[in-house]
Amino acid sequence: MRLPAQRTDVSSAVTPDFFLITCEHGGNRIPREYRALFDGYESLLITHRAYDAGALRIARDLSSALHAPLCASTISRLLIDLNRSITHPRLFSEISRAAPVAIRQEIRQRYYAPYRNTVEQWVEQSIADGRRAVHLSCHSFAPEFDGVRRDADIGLLYDPARSGEAALCRHWRAAINARIPALKIRMNYPYAGKSDGLTSSLRRRFAPERYLGIELEINQRHVFENAVHWRGIRNAVINALRRL
Repeated sequence: MRLPAQRTDVSSAVTPDFFLITCEHGGNRIPREYRALFDGYESLLITHRAYDAGALRIARDLSSALHAPLCASTISRLLIDLNRSITHPRLFSEISRAAPVAIRQEIRQRYYAPYRNTVEQWVEQSIADGRRAVHLSCHSFAPEFDGVRRDADIGLLYDPARSGEAALCRHWRAAINARIPALKIRMNYPYAGKSDGLTSSLRRRFAPERYLGIELEINQRHVFENAVHWRGIRNAVINALRRL
């Protein structure tokens, strides 16, 4: 887990917004002490079930471009899913769910609680400082699911009841398409923005005028296309947001 100190520059002193970037599924790492749980499941650890390919790369780029703090995890979601609520039935995968209760509690204390607490504290601090928190949670999605091709290049997930989130996503989509018109950008696809996740849990704690939570989803076919193409997609997404 990477938890750097908040970085600031001259622009952060004049903007009312505090950007923070997170990446809940940035890697497929299984810590040494839990590897025995995954004996026989090694091939699963290189699939989308284990992590979001490309998500950590764009999260780091966004953090650098916006001079924003980044909270990212490289622990596989097959061990524990940091984007699930603590009571969600898929907080643990079918593999880690087989571990004894004491081990699961240990995993929650080591990885889940510090990650979630860090993000919540950043939001709380930004509000205490009189600023609005704009939270960008970075993810990627598999090009196909259950044999069905997913019909989007980029997904922007938000709560439609929160006008600030909806407006940001509309403008962001338009700005990206101004750079690459061929990209198909869909709202609340391939998942619903109000589904269980880190952003939805933070919405329950913070008012819409103080917190905006957006999930950025990128089709992994762009991640695996080639280095030049993937860099172009990242640049379009990031520069569009900076332009706003």
